[in-house]
Amino acid sequence: MGTHLTPLQLAQLCDQPGRQIDIVFDQDDNHAGQRASHALAQRLRSAGLDARIVHLPAAHDPNSFFCAGATAADFNRCREQAR
Repeated sequence: MGTHLTPLQLAQLCDQPGRQIDIVFDQDDNHAGQRASHALAQRLRSAGLDARIVHLPAAHDPNSFFCAGATAADFNRCREQAR
């Protein structure tokens, strides 16, 4: 969904109390993705959601991670380490 949720998107995410949201953005060298992840997590937590940041290996975004041969199990290992 990206970093800029519309009010409607936020309302849809908040339609189930206690919902867990995993945030997975690019692992940019300039840390833009990491900063955006933290900002979005804070916004979601403020709305009462359980937001976790999933870290992928350096220089990967979700697409490149899987294109490089990662499996669902690899992704789940990243999710297990999310905070």
